[in-house]
Amino acid sequence: MTSSRFRVPYTVALLLGGVALGATHLVPLPHLTRELLFAVFLPGLLFEAAYHLEIRELRENSWTISALAIPGVVAAVGLTAAFVVLASRLGAGTPLDWTTGLLFGAVIAATDPVAVTALFRELGAPRRLHVLIESESLLNDGTSIVFLALLLEYLAGTSPTMMSLAGGFLRIALGGAAVGIAIGWGVAHLRTRVEDATIEITLTTIAAYGSFVAAESLLCSGVIATVAAGVMCGHSGRHHALTAGSRAAVKGFWEWLAFALNSAVFILLGTELSGTALRSEWRLVLVAALAALAARAIVVGGTGALLSRTHERMPVTWLPVLAWGGLRGALSLVLAFSLPADVGNRPLIIAMTAGTVVLSLVGQGGTMPWLLRRLRLVGPAEEQRN
Repeated sequence: MTSSRFRVPYTVALLLGGVALGATHLVPLPHLTRELLFAVFLPGLLFEAAYHLEIRELRENSWTISALAIPGVVAAVGLTAAFVVLASRLGAGTPLDWTTGLLFGAVIAATDPVAVTALFRELGAPRRLHVLIESESLLNDGTSIVFLALLLEYLAGTSPTMMSLAGGFLRIALGGAAVGIAIGWGVAHLRTRVEDATIEITLTTIAAYGSFVAAESLLCSGVIATVAAGVMCGHSGRHHALTAGSRAAVKGFWEWLAFALNSAVFILLGTELSGTALRSEWRLVLVAALAALAARAIVVGGTGALLSRTHERMPVTWLPVLAWGGLRGALSLVLAFSLPADVGNRPLIIAMTAGTVVLSLVGQGGTMPWLLRRLRLVGPAEEQRN
């Protein structure tokens, strides 16, 4: 679904509508806080996206997805930090220190699954490319959140060694995966024993939100837990559900819920952006957006080169789409707003993040249909479906 008259993704139209609502104050809307995003939006959106992923496809593309989502995110953080620090010290706005650069890099590193999954479903990209974009964006969310948390611990002096940081990363990530797999397996097992679609929908809702809450309560990654639970439940629904009617009902419910949550999150994101001061540091904001895009392009190009002689090699025309499709969205902005008040240059990090999100969603998101047509990855028949 797109804003058909202007041929832009509907997420961009919602974002701009939210900016207008926030600027005019016509309708009072809640702030998009970390608590609201994590308690309401993320579990539902992540679960729905993961529900559609095939375990077989994940296995066939495991090296590519893992490389982009784990070391790729870490590399993107470092590259983004280096670019913005260097540019700022060469005159592009307020000079930044390395701490500010790394925090911004961690906040902005992940591609937002809310934006990416909506956009690529609209455009009808090739299936494997869709799987790569969607799977990576789901997993690198968890990586970036864990990395940012550990970086804040390191800066606070509570986790001072690289060994403890690495151990903490593994504990949070693997613990989240274990919780999600356990809950997903349990719900999948129960689904094979019921024939009522309403009960199945309830069970999958418990899996989505319950896995997130359970993992977070154990100090593990709720994002990774929800993704794992979604993959397990999706696999069960496709291959072990008792009736075709129940499969269709569960699928329809999650598609509707994802659309509703997606629409709400982009409107709220737009209202948050309307109150962010960007004018005074517009040069640094522009540099920040270019730095994030350049880091993404280097990571994608490097991954493509490393895997070029393996069975997971990608067509060369896919690399620009993977790089350009690394949109930033609500998660990055909420992470920026959730930084502790005593973090140095916090308002500047928020402004840089907000500007990068706007330029990413409007610039990259708005031109993605053109890029796919230019690279002949989507044809007229596919565009007619949007």
